[in-house]
Amino acid sequence: MKLSDFDFDLPEALIATRPAKPRSSARLLVAQGGKISDRVVTDLSEYLKAGDRLVLNDTKVIPARLSGLRSRQGAQGLTEARIEVTLLSPEADGTWQALVKPLKKVKDGEVIQFSPDLSATVEGRIDGTARLVFNLVGDDFDDALTRAGAMPLPPYIAAKRPADEGDKTDYQTVWAKHSGAVAAPTASLHFDSELLAKIEQMGVKITYVTLHVGAGTFLPVKVDDISDHKMHSEWGQVSESAAAAINETKAHGGRVIPVGTTALRLIESASTSVGKIEPWSGPTDIFITPGYEFKITDALMTNFHLPKSTLMMLVSALMGQDRVREIYAHAIENQYRFFSYGDGSLLIPNP
Repeated sequence: MKLSDFDFDLPEALIATRPAKPRSSARLLVAQGGKISDRVVTDLSEYLKAGDRLVLNDTKVIPARLSGLRSRQGAQGLTEARIEVTLLSPEADGTWQALVKPLKKVKDGEVIQFSPDLSATVEGRIDGTARLVFNLVGDDFDDALTRAGAMPLPPYIAAKRPADEGDKTDYQTVWAKHSGAVAAPTASLHFDSELLAKIEQMGVKITYVTLHVGAGTFLPVKVDDISDHKMHSEWGQVSESAAAAINETKAHGGRVIPVGTTALRLIESASTSVGKIEPWSGPTDIFITPGYEFKITDALMTNFHLPKSTLMMLVSALMGQDRVREIYAHAIENQYRFFSYGDGSLLIPNP
């Protein structure tokens, strides 16, 4: 398959730069059978039934964008340089992989001061990124990062406006728990406490898994033949209790519906056979394209994705390429809002 098979023309005016308020008032395109319905997220309960299970990603987005100063004493006296940092992922040894701009302005061993209480030392670089060691760890690091950092908005939003205080709430799910993501599981941003309560009261079960979404989710596909694309890796975990709950739902004939492509990629990574999943922890670089056999996923709630992206390939694998073209043409014609802060869709493939 060619990259051009997943391309489409999107009017720039449809790229959302702010979310719907309240969250659950966003529009919801429902594709079920051969029908497309225009609804809102609060109508989601009409398409669920007792015995279904929603799988939600409980990762927490960190305010990963930092601006600091590098100071250097030289023959001409003290010189300073403004350094912009985007944290990418924590390493097992406690260091962070990060984009540092301009990287040439810092040397290994130099310190970047982000705030009076938060700084980092550059300890090596690889493939255009740097390894940073922060002066704080644990809760102290989290608290200082919250004060000094900004939310890492996707490039297509950041190009239109800077992140602000509102994004620290807007770009976070209401159930966010485990810190580590540098991008939000955006389909989950449509849920508020009232919608969750309504869904649970009707007998729909909810299970949480964790996938720390990385900046690689925004990397473009640069090869014409998609089989040559190397997928980025992200760390995830499916607990014993989550795996048992999902297996129980499948055994009793209920539907397992991940909210977001991150939750979908994780449960498919942890699947062992059709209808079976095991506890799982580690990095996943699963690349789902048309022809993939879904083992756990029965339907998907997701936002509208970028042209020629791996996520367009994923939804095409679930629904079929022709059906996805029809869905996206309808969304554009009917002025749905696209991407991270945009509207949602509920995709239910034909049985």
